Amino acid sequence: MFEWIIDPNAWLALGTLTILEIVLGIDNIIFLSLVVAKLPKAQQNKARRIGLAAAMLMRLALLASIAWVIRLTHPLFTVMDHSISARDLILLLGGLFLIWKASKEIHETIEGSEEQHHTKVHSFFGAIVQIMLLDIIFSLDSVITAVGLSDHLFIMMAAVVISVGVMMFAARPIGEFVNRHPSVKMLALAFLILVGFTLMLESFQVHVPKGYIYFAMFFSMAVEALNLMRGKKNNAAH
Repeated sequence: MFEWIIDPNAWLALGTLTILEIVLGIDNIIFLSLVVAKLPKAQQNKARRIGLAAAMLMRLALLASIAWVIRLTHPLFTVMDHSISARDLILLLGGLFLIWKASKEIHETIEGSEEQHHTKVHSFFGAIVQIMLLDIIFSLDSVITAVGLSDHLFIMMAAVVISVGVMMFAARPIGEFVNRHPSVKMLALAFLILVGFTLMLESFQVHVPKGYIYFAMFFSMAVEALNLMRGKKNNAAH
């Protein structure tokens, strides 16, 4: 079971999978931050921890049922010469939900008053369920990739545990930063719409390299960071 410990290729696979899980977890952290922000302040940290822990258990369960995960890619039916699998349907529904959720948040941010935002508090259980379900959709491709990259179940599970540990550490500061800066929150919501649209394209077998999406996100965030720095400098000058 632990022969992989002396196998350099196994350690390389662990490092690759861990980095992959962390990078693919960025959109998950943004969504988690927006969901948790709707809860009362006292419940937010607890919701982050429980939501991520529950999501981690769901990922581990997916990895443990590798045969079932692989079957998700098998065609169920064909539409206009395109075969549709369970994975495609999950990605399509997840993409539609993400676009709807982000669009609704943008509408509330632009049209709604601050008092309305404070009264629209999600239930604690509802927030946990949303975090878990979206994590499954976000992680579905990375789980399938993990199955292809490594033959060792322990390595795949270790990568998931490490990446969720990093997300638990990063989720709070990222969430607080997004909530403090309305323009950053708007960028995050626009990014979620982009991710939702990408999930829909993936469901139709149109592959969009994740590098392009993350580059667009980081470039936008870098420009916004410069704007925030300029704003602080101007305030200090006055």
